[in-house]
Amino acid sequence: MKPLREVAESYMALADAQRQLREGAYEEAAASCRKAMEVSRTMPPEEAFDHIGFDAFCHAGLAEAQGRLGLFEASLNAADLALRYFNRRGELNQDEGKLWIMAVFSRAMALDGLGRGSDALAEYRKASEMLAERKGEMPGREQLLVEAAKCIAVLERSVKPGKPSGYKAWWEFWS
Repeated sequence: MKPLREVAESYMALADAQRQLREGAYEEAAASCRKAMEVSRTMPPEEAFDHIGFDAFCHAGLAEAQGRLGLFEASLNAADLALRYFNRRGELNQDEGKLWIMAVFSRAMALDGLGRGSDALAEYRKASEMLAERKGEMPGREQLLVEAAKCIAVLERSVKPGKPSGYKAWWEFWS
């Protein structure tokens, strides 16, 4: 295979994964994400291709698929791999921004599924804020906002705050 063909095949597999995620075919989406990464790794190292960025895109899709399948540990690992790239990059273009938001949302789902409610609550809030600020088109944006709001409401009721509001320690009264 020539590198150009490998690049095209990698991006086609990633596009298939995005379509499959929208359709709810999560097992197929996970397989397409893995295929995209496998094909991209067959390119010679001297080729000008952003392997780290492409893997982050694939891991964002993989995290969502695995989270929807209930594979929370694997989803958390994939989301963390994607976020390692996205969080370092800061402001991203429209398509990368969508994947960044989904990686944050998938991380929240994974943490929630693993019983780490307070961590999940913080991630759901972050994802909600990112979705609310999103100016461009994002398929399923409204549904994700509703889902995040429901999860936040449930988690706020179940997560016990460390200290009640207005709490002061005994020594604070004397100072």
